[in-house]
Amino acid sequence: MTGKNSGRDREIYLAPRRSAEDWGRVSSQLVIGGDASLWADAFQEFFFARLESRYLKPIRLLQDEGSWEGEGFSIVSIQCAMLEFLAACRGGMIYRHKNPKPPFEYSASGELFATFLAKTAPFDALFTPDTAAEFYRQVRCGLLHEARTKGGWVIQASGSLGVDCPRKTVFRNTFQKNITDYIEAYGHALVADPGLQAAFVRKFDDLAS
Repeated sequence: MTGKNSGRDREIYLAPRRSAEDWGRVSSQLVIGGDASLWADAFQEFFFARLESRYLKPIRLLQDEGSWEGEGFSIVSIQCAMLEFLAACRGGMIYRHKNPKPPFEYSASGELFATFLAKTAPFDALFTPDTAAEFYRQVRCGLLHEARTKGGWVIQASGSLGVDCPRKTVFRNTFQKNITDYIEAYGHALVADPGLQAAFVRKFDDLAS
């Protein structure tokens, strides 16, 4: 029996003050290849607001209030979680822990993560397919599973590159600029790219379910 306050009965929020019901109303007005202003609003109200509240603002707080005692590990951990979400949104990919159904469901994130970094600007200037796969294994998985980087990788604050693969160094503040540049470019592309629009709807329909 489902109680009044059970998890099943809780309203789903996709972004601050934007519920699954709100998404249903907005998505019913979105037409693939249609009114660019509606797509721009959807990007701002659902996609960017979600990132701002869950990823971008927390990273800024760590950057601004850090004491140089290890907050880089937290920042890059959040960045890696955000990168998977960005990759999934771009492809309209949906995570399923068991029995994912291709082509739009996945259970192992390595290929999605590494392909996104190696083939999507501005990250493709930093990574090859091989170094992107190494970054996934040694940085992303090391941080999320063991609270450390592995394979000689280190995290520093700022440099000329966001990630220097030959030196195995993540410059977390510079990398954050790469990420925010991607988000801005994605927002501009979304209003005119039918493929991105279809993927966006597919992803947010699942988030609202």
